[in-house]
Amino acid sequence: MPRPKSASRVDFRSPDLEDGQHLWRMATKSRVLDVNASYAYLLWARDFAETSLIATVDDDPGGFVTGYLRPDEPESLMIWQVAVDEPHRGQGLARRMLDELVDRVSVDQGVRHLETTITADNSASIALFTSFANARGAAIERTPLFEAAMFPDGHDAELLFRIGPFPPARPDHGGVMPMTTTTEPATAETPRTDGDTAIFDSLESQVRSYCRSWPAVMTHSQGATVTSEDGTEYLDFFAGAGALNYGHNNPALLDPLLDYLREGRILHSLDMHTSAKRDFLQAFSDLILEPRNLDYKVMFPGPTGTNSVEAALKLARKVTGRQHVLSFTNAFHGMTLGSLAVTGNSMKRKGAGIPLTNSSKIPYDDYFNGAVDDFVWLKRVLQDSGSGVDKPAAIIVESVQGEGGLNAARLEWLKALSDLCREYDIILIVDDVQAGCGRTGTFFSFEEAGFSPDIVCLSKSISGFGLPMALTLIRPELDQFEPGEHNGTFRGHNLAFVTGRAALETYWADDSFQKDVQAKAAELREGLTKIAERYEGATVRGRGLLTGIAFPDVSAAGKIATAAYERGLLVETSGPEDEVLKTMPPLTITSEELARGLAVLEEATASVLGDGVPA
Repeated sequence: MPRPKSASRVDFRSPDLEDGQHLWRMATKSRVLDVNASYAYLLWARDFAETSLIATVDDDPGGFVTGYLRPDEPESLMIWQVAVDEPHRGQGLARRMLDELVDRVSVDQGVRHLETTITADNSASIALFTSFANARGAAIERTPLFEAAMFPDGHDAELLFRIGPFPPARPDHGGVMPMTTTTEPATAETPRTDGDTAIFDSLESQVRSYCRSWPAVMTHSQGATVTSEDGTEYLDFFAGAGALNYGHNNPALLDPLLDYLREGRILHSLDMHTSAKRDFLQAFSDLILEPRNLDYKVMFPGPTGTNSVEAALKLARKVTGRQHVLSFTNAFHGMTLGSLAVTGNSMKRKGAGIPLTNSSKIPYDDYFNGAVDDFVWLKRVLQDSGSGVDKPAAIIVESVQGEGGLNAARLEWLKALSDLCREYDIILIVDDVQAGCGRTGTFFSFEEAGFSPDIVCLSKSISGFGLPMALTLIRPELDQFEPGEHNGTFRGHNLAFVTGRAALETYWADDSFQKDVQAKAAELREGLTKIAERYEGATVRGRGLLTGIAFPDVSAAGKIATAAYERGLLVETSGPEDEVLKTMPPLTITSEELARGLAVLEEATASVLGDGVPA
């Protein structure tokens, strides 16, 4: 996975007998490919050399593509295997090899189609061949080929990907393998980009932010992998800021979505009755609310997290007749005015341009490093009629402050907050927009604390597929909006209902997925802890798969994130000074992908802070 430290010389050529052992070793080390006997790779290097390719990086084998011409269709090149040695992954080498081989055989053999078989969960291969087809402007067909029942060894079903026809091959190849090319990796000071970005700079507002850290032009995605225009693959430890808990283009969600579209089903419906909404609500009730003994009405406030928060704040004020809302230090609840009023970040609040009133901030868990008892001030002023502090309509809280520095509240602190709100008749709102939908290891982040909030805000991954959708969950006695008193054009997003239902039925019908997420969270925390222990003052923060490292040097996290990007990993920062390196991979990430990402973070951290204390 790590990129070479300096310029690398990459050569492409046909394999020979001496390469057979290298093909076998790279296939074995891939941990993804079905590995044939070493004898098979020797035969392949001898008999299929003209339709195969090996890449050497600084004279060492770095990757290979093996293929053959279909006997019954000689214009189709069947790709058997693609492998890249681990030190050279994430640099686009797989795409470059594929391009070189196809250009060669299209000239020599008249090939106009490419075929390969891929299992549905092989996200890296799906992204590779989809990127290839897109770059060539060629159609891509996906059809079942080998069913699982055909394999005697328990192999997954294989889909046939057929790409083509291609446009004419580039004339500069002339049927001869291209000469050596040299690749110079980008540096942290000069982030790599690809493709034409002029339109973004000339036309798009300067408010854009993520693209400044990750300037590549992204085109494809699958699972935990995002692919740019030049074929570079990025391992995703960002997951759409938590909107892609189930990964990119998850087939379990994509297939019912495509079926719904092909059937000409209703897309936009405001808050009218639709079958898609009914099916989603039924699944949400059966799989989420009832198993947890939660009694909520479901409100669709609009498509975003801040819509959910705004609805919650409005409703709390309407029900109680009180105006003031308490929120916590370092909180983040959204970018619209009401949500900004309960947000702590001064830079984001400044963007409002007007005073943000009817809200006060109180200390989050351990804000005083244990020096002050929890809620001592709040209890005292609520008890004292002469305190001059009006009883608030609501208190809004995040179980884990995703944008505020990955501060994770203790479960007992959350329970005490709930008890205090009950005692003083204050509505408790839990903002689970980022920490919900399984991100902390349970569907709701507050489950293990043993209480039920009055209102819960959900968005981001509630649709499961990255489609805009939000819910505001309300205790039935608080459901007091008049019809149309809070509305919006995009409440009835039926495509999100379809994928949301599919996500619930696929991942939350029993506790197996939850247990898997908790196991992956333990792996992530262990890996981050090993990194943090090497650097004085670095600490691990967060909960579940929303965990990161806070560094005493507030500039370190940003530099490490940049170094990680240059090594093929997307990871962001968090906290009021961006002092926390924040990891948020898809919940469906594999252990192998998690280990690769942690290895990149370890190398990126060392490149910025040095090797640290030996482990």
